[in-house]
Amino acid sequence: MQNLQSSPSERQLPEGVMCQVCDERRTNLSRRRLLGAAGLALASAAVAGPLSSFPTLAQTAPNAIAPDVALARIMEGNARYAGNSPANKDFSAGRMARAEAQFPIAAIVGCADSRAAPELIFDHAPGELFVTPVAGNFVNDDGLASLEYGVKFLGVPLIMVLGHSGCGAVSATIKVVQEGVTLPGHLPGLVDALRPGVKAAIAQKPVDLLAAATIENVRYNVAQLQAAKPIVSEFVAAGKVKVVGGVYDIASGRVNLV
Repeated sequence: MQNLQSSPSERQLPEGVMCQVCDERRTNLSRRRLLGAAGLALASAAVAGPLSSFPTLAQTAPNAIAPDVALARIMEGNARYAGNSPANKDFSAGRMARAEAQFPIAAIVGCADSRAAPELIFDHAPGELFVTPVAGNFVNDDGLASLEYGVKFLGVPLIMVLGHSGCGAVSATIKVVQEGVTLPGHLPGLVDALRPGVKAAIAQKPVDLLAAATIENVRYNVAQLQAAKPIVSEFVAAGKVKVVGGVYDIASGRVNLV
């Protein structure tokens, strides 16, 4: 797992991305103006038919960026959040534009844990992240359908599977696998989804099993998404979408890519 403790953007970003981001900053409109312009564009086109019939709009949308650029932006946002210097302080800005359209730059497969809110973690405003939370941050058919919608119809260029420190769902799965604990209600179904990552971690005999299982669960679901047919895998193969994994440390506020 990579360490972001110093210069997170430089350590995490692919070569050449930083320059690309800087160039975009020189020419980019402010968030409010950009969302406003995008909202007007979609509103003007909406009379013509369904969203899928607007290839020109899709190509010129604010989130029509390279996957690595999207990754750079959210990781820079996380650095701001961890450093207690967020850029997003006025959540009413762009509200009218968001009523017309959404242009998320990343989809986050996060945990339902109340301490792990992606918009705060990555310092992005409403409408900029497409979040699909579930306890244990795994992908099932319902979650995959949501991500397919985000990729195909919203133009999301990046998907991140985001685990977090001290995950209760992963911890419970470890107890079921190692101790044979029986969970009530529908929780056994959740355990079944997390079992592959937990078993992979147990086989490693790590010092910190919970941390290792959290990472392996993220890796497992990243691999599942990269191969998910028919939509996500097609976009991944074409280089239009990138699937990455990360683990959020609740205490420090930092996200480490895995």
